[in-house]
Amino acid sequence: MILQIKLIAQWTGFATNAIENVLKLSESGATIPFISRYRKEQTGNLDEVAIQTIIEKGLFFEEIEKRKLFILETIKEQGKLTPALEKQITDCYNKTDLEDLYLPYKVRKKTKADLAIENGLEPLAKVILEQKNPEVEVLANRYKNELYNTVPLVLEGAKAIVAQWISNDLETRNMLRERFEKYAVIQTKPNKKGLEKSPDLALKYKDYLEYNEKANYAASHRIMAVFRAEEEGVLKLEVSPDEDKTLEALDFKWLKRYSSVKDLMQDVIDDSYKRLLKPSIENECKTSLFEKAEKEALKVFSENLKQLLLSPPLGNKAVLAIDPGIRTGCKTVCLNKNGVLQYQTVLFFNSPSSAQSSLLELKKIMSKYNMEAIAIGNGTAGRDVFDVIKQSDIDCPIFLINEDGASIYSASEIARKEFPDLDVTVRGAISIGRRLMDPLAELVKIDPKSLGVGQYQHDVDGNRLKTALNDTIEWTVNRVGVNVNTAGEELLKHVSGLGPLLAKHIVEYRAQNGPFKQRSDLKKVSRMGEKAFEQSAGFLRVKEGSNPLDASGIHPEKYAVVEKLAKQYQVKPSQLMANTELIDKIKKDSHWVQEIGVYTFNDIMNELLKPGLDPRNQITEDEFDAYIRTINDLVEGMFVKGIVTNITNFGAFIDIGIKQKGLLHISEMSNTFVQSPHEVIKLNQRLTLKVKEIDIPRMRIALSLKE
Repeated sequence: MILQIKLIAQWTGFATNAIENVLKLSESGATIPFISRYRKEQTGNLDEVAIQTIIEKGLFFEEIEKRKLFILETIKEQGKLTPALEKQITDCYNKTDLEDLYLPYKVRKKTKADLAIENGLEPLAKVILEQKNPEVEVLANRYKNELYNTVPLVLEGAKAIVAQWISNDLETRNMLRERFEKYAVIQTKPNKKGLEKSPDLALKYKDYLEYNEKANYAASHRIMAVFRAEEEGVLKLEVSPDEDKTLEALDFKWLKRYSSVKDLMQDVIDDSYKRLLKPSIENECKTSLFEKAEKEALKVFSENLKQLLLSPPLGNKAVLAIDPGIRTGCKTVCLNKNGVLQYQTVLFFNSPSSAQSSLLELKKIMSKYNMEAIAIGNGTAGRDVFDVIKQSDIDCPIFLINEDGASIYSASEIARKEFPDLDVTVRGAISIGRRLMDPLAELVKIDPKSLGVGQYQHDVDGNRLKTALNDTIEWTVNRVGVNVNTAGEELLKHVSGLGPLLAKHIVEYRAQNGPFKQRSDLKKVSRMGEKAFEQSAGFLRVKEGSNPLDASGIHPEKYAVVEKLAKQYQVKPSQLMANTELIDKIKKDSHWVQEIGVYTFNDIMNELLKPGLDPRNQITEDEFDAYIRTINDLVEGMFVKGIVTNITNFGAFIDIGIKQKGLLHISEMSNTFVQSPHEVIKLNQRLTLKVKEIDIPRMRIALSLKE
């Protein structure tokens, strides 16, 4: 354990005591959000990313120790475990090096070299490797047998043994890895058979059919595109350094200066590289490239998802929501301030006469149900409906809501459970309305892959994607906090320490006993033990309950501290809340900092100043250019308003109020160099952009922020 902590400290730069505390807290069942928020004194105020890194490193050590035990046991059973090899394996903490050490002893299909060794050709192979005896062919006569019955066959067998020795050499493999890492080039060529089967893919992968780029310069989205194209069979992919220079490097290592069998040994080196080393190292290089690109894709997706989940909420206001349609009309629902369905109907806005009568009906509905805002899905006909209502005399905030994934939700088991008697289109309209009221609470019900905010996420390993997305949702939910009296199971299950079962029990308890009056009532919920309460309580808010502290982010374990503070200043705890003058006085008293700890003290003060503050921004009403309805209305050089809907490594996609989204390439984001689009823009950000280029045949719009 001590060695592990020291190594993690070397790799991460974090303090050893913080690493030790994080690992102990994690082993005891503490979650990352809880450790980050409520154990800052023990971690030195490490954030969620740092804590997760430490925990992942700890798991890495567990895995590598298990692998070492297996390897040692396997080699021991073969009777080949020497003290020197045992020490090498025991001291190894690099997975690649560990597998290289194990390579000569790995149980595998019998090779040409194995067969030659079984037939007694190993002594001859040693002579070839030493390169001192020029009479190798004469020596080969001595080793002829039933299987290797000619000199050429004997020599081929001995050369195969030497080739395998070269291939298994740790230094050689590491030298080649370094060459691949520094000099490998990604090269593609069309796969004619694959293109004949799928000719439409030729246009899709036009830029990659004859693609050539140094691997360590290739952007992650290009790597993902190339691998996907290879997977779909439209191209052949090679990733390797210059072959001649690589063979020269191998000659330098293995070919002795005054070799008496130079030509023969060069044949062995060539064979070892082309047949054994290159396929193995190239596969490693491809895997490494894909994992790097995959990691970047996960990072982009997670960041976008985080920003999407943190979209500004309208809050507890009554909303009229519209799921637009042309032939079947617009499904329209009225939701009260808690998101409960009050009324549903179908309106038509697809002709002047039907639009006029529907507007009259809309006014009556809004008045009857006291609607405070309108949410319109941005799918087919969404912009048309938005403009019709916007240009009417209805005085109400109107929002065009991104409906990605709404149809997926409508047909899901969650939606069927919530609204068993409603049509899928009505469920979709409800989801659109709730997305306006509280995006976080609604979007957690939908598979994140359906939300349209990723970069090649469908090519990423399913388990890694699921873990990354769950971590992102958990981080977001716990950062915002959850109203325990209004949240559904899907939101509650992401709260630190809960999970699906406890989330279900909380909802059931609430249905049977009414709203929670205070946080301590959570202990009455079935299966809510002390540990689960400790981990979850600080993130669950009880609004308008019996204890005002229950609506804040202050953990119940610190209520006694707040009461002690209040007592010293002769006020009630509730009178401390939002009391700027009194809190400023408390901040000047260093005694409390010493007693509580600087990080926890600052958190308590911030929560008392702004109890239960929602970290999300204020929502702003949508605006689009009224005269732009289709791509044909655009002119190069004009300025348009838009909303950022997706961010990738190469740029961002912008909704400018028409069917086609515009692309704001990273090179057009600023007059100065931009490392990452996330440095410049955020998801859902409102922008004014210049139309740089319009490609009507391919329905592409290039935008710029430079002016």
